Amino acid sequence: MQNLGDMTASFSDIQLWALIISCSGSTIQPKVDFFHYTLEARIPMCNNVSQEWGIRCDLAAAYRLIANFGMDDLISTHLSARLPGKEHRFLLNPYGMMFDEITASSLVVVDIEGHTIVDGEKSKINNAGFTIHSAVHMSREDAQCVMHTHTLAGMAVAAQEQGLLPLNQKSMCFYGGVAYHGYEGIALDLDERERIVGDLGDKDVMILKHHGLLTVGRTVAEAFLNMYLLEQSCRIQLAATQGGQKISLPSRGVAAHTAAQFNYHGYNRSPLPWEALKRRLDRISPDYAT
Repeated sequence: MQNLGDMTASFSDIQLWALIISCSGSTIQPKVDFFHYTLEARIPMCNNVSQEWGIRCDLAAAYRLIANFGMDDLISTHLSARLPGKEHRFLLNPYGMMFDEITASSLVVVDIEGHTIVDGEKSKINNAGFTIHSAVHMSREDAQCVMHTHTLAGMAVAAQEQGLLPLNQKSMCFYGGVAYHGYEGIALDLDERERIVGDLGDKDVMILKHHGLLTVGRTVAEAFLNMYLLEQSCRIQLAATQGGQKISLPSRGVAAHTAAQFNYHGYNRSPLPWEALKRRLDRISPDYAT
């Protein structure tokens, strides 16, 4: 009989859920809101091996999608995901690989001190990536996934004094919810972790001044959708301000109301966009799940 851990690569998330439910006896309770159909369930996994493979596939998909949407920066920046268990281990990309080369099996397991579990050339990581990601994973139990990018739009907004402006409904979804961290140089000093954590607080998105963008999520999907919306917001701001024309801002009340609407309907928590994105990858780059 085929091992469950080996079978996961050929299953979609929904199919995998059904398989797991069949062996665990769990049930799925549907919840419907005005805009989306979401699934909420407590699903005890059959074992940590199958759960880790699912996380690996999702994180590899996120790497490919970041590249697909033009948010990668050669071999720089990182996406990480926490693995199940009490050891506080997380997955990180091996330093030197392009994002469109990342596969589920190529991701490196790193402990909270930055030590790789498997030695070897492909298990080398970027110390700056460890500093930023370990800080968030250590302090936020809900930060199951952390994403960091160096995009042109993100770096441009990170250099602007006023930060992210509520110029569009995409950027208004973050109104009052953006954290900022001042630049301290290349993130190699472990003592910077405390200040990163303090500046992030309980927010899910942060602009690293003179550096780039950072998002967190309870799942890989949530962290990715947060990053996608944040990146789009930065692109909009860059486009709107580069022409020299006077920009129009909504009232604080309207911006706050829009943010509350996004939060209530949970756009970034709906499985529908993520499932659609993974279907795209299955068509154009299916080897991500190998």
